[in-house]
Amino acid sequence: MASHIHQIVADDFSLLNQKVVSQLHSQVPLVESIGHYIVEAGGKRMRPTLVLLCARALGYMGSQHVDLATVIEFLHTATLLHDDVVDMSEMRRGRPTANLRWGNPSSVLVGDFIYSRAFQLLVNIGDMAIMDVMATTTNRISEGEVLQLVHQHNPDTSEAAYMEVIRNKTAILFAAACQSAAILARAPVPVQEALHTFGLEVGMAFQLIDDVLDYAGDSAALGKNVGDDLAEGKPTLPLIYTLQHGDSATRELIKNAIVAGGLDHLQAIIAAVRASGALDYTRHVAQERITVALAALAVLADSPYRQGLGLVAAAALNRSN
Repeated sequence: MASHIHQIVADDFSLLNQKVVSQLHSQVPLVESIGHYIVEAGGKRMRPTLVLLCARALGYMGSQHVDLATVIEFLHTATLLHDDVVDMSEMRRGRPTANLRWGNPSSVLVGDFIYSRAFQLLVNIGDMAIMDVMATTTNRISEGEVLQLVHQHNPDTSEAAYMEVIRNKTAILFAAACQSAAILARAPVPVQEALHTFGLEVGMAFQLIDDVLDYAGDSAALGKNVGDDLAEGKPTLPLIYTLQHGDSATRELIKNAIVAGGLDHLQAIIAAVRASGALDYTRHVAQERITVALAALAVLADSPYRQGLGLVAAAALNRSN
């Protein structure tokens, strides 16, 4: 499905990939090595594709949407580098993480370089409203990551607290991609707000399904290790639901696993999560988010680009990696 979505904005997508590569240039070879390693690892480019689709759906005819899409991709890439250090991850997109290959200090510093390059591109775009959205977004992402740390190893984390984490940590960048494209296209404020809603809801669904796949997927398809969230003591929605609906033995097993982290009881917990109906529940919540997202697209005239946005929403819900 991703390739079909990219075909809708094929020329723009090609320019995006060229821009991403060219903007990773540095006088320090290690910066380029790590930057290229992560951006060329086969990511879906879902977030920058939202920029391209939204801009074109609103009739934008300039070229700065490619720069804006590159900004979104760089912000996402920087967060991946930092996240893998914080989470001590060893696999990303089917390959060893940059921090495993080059070490934590190099990964953090190159993440900082990519963040700053994103804001250099924003200066070139020269739109203060877009700059405001991006500054607020990066601030919220940082808050989301810290909030996730606060709830790590806490089996009493509520569903509402979990939703706040994923809204800030993941969904807010999807929202920024869509909203900033609308600003660039000089769309009316109600359209900007509707596309912000679309992106936020798609991003929420994306993360919800990501958390499902941590208990329902396989490492080869995911490109990362199954059970990573459990190993890190993260109380995601499938675990929260199972804690609420499992028997006393199941609750004790999961509580202990969240507190301790690790994968000592991974298979037993996967079985408990699946038996509890937690995965179906989480998918249902994701479907509700996509329903809201699709309703928000009513502000756009029908076009291949609007249809492409619908395909992105479907891809977020039906993804296997």
